[in-house]
Amino acid sequence: MPRRIRNVAVPVLHGVFPFELGVLCEVFGSPRPDDPTLPDFDFALCTEIPGPVRTRSGFDLGVGDDFSRLDSADLVAVPAISLEAPVPEALLEGLRRAVARGAQVMSVCSGAFILGEAGLLDGRECTTHWTHVGELAERFPAARVNADVLYVDSDGVLTSAG
Repeated sequence: MPRRIRNVAVPVLHGVFPFELGVLCEVFGSPRPDDPTLPDFDFALCTEIPGPVRTRSGFDLGVGDDFSRLDSADLVAVPAISLEAPVPEALLEGLRRAVARGAQVMSVCSGAFILGEAGLLDGRECTTHWTHVGELAERFPAARVNADVLYVDSDGVLTSAG
């Protein structure tokens, strides 16, 4: 039986794509008091060193939590990022710990590359945006990249094409 998701953490790095980040914020971070059937989540953005994080569109986000926030999340949702962005080891370790303790981890679009860097795609079916599936398969040959789906849930590691 799937675990109920109550606590959601979204790690953000410099160069985060604001559209994909905005989708995660809207889905998990916006309370819906007019519809009691929809859950409210304990939601937070987190980064390596709290403070301003520059988006790919040139504006800054104020992020108050560090990556230790990943350790209490039921779901860690990784937004899209530039494929050349450096990924801090603290984030990779936090993602590995999350999966090891049974949390769900998901990526949106090119966020799958961060999951790949953490080794979380090895032996798992996964996907990413159609423009990046070839590079994902090349960079992470132990992953089973599926270019013909919109999302994949592979034992609690979810990836999406967009």
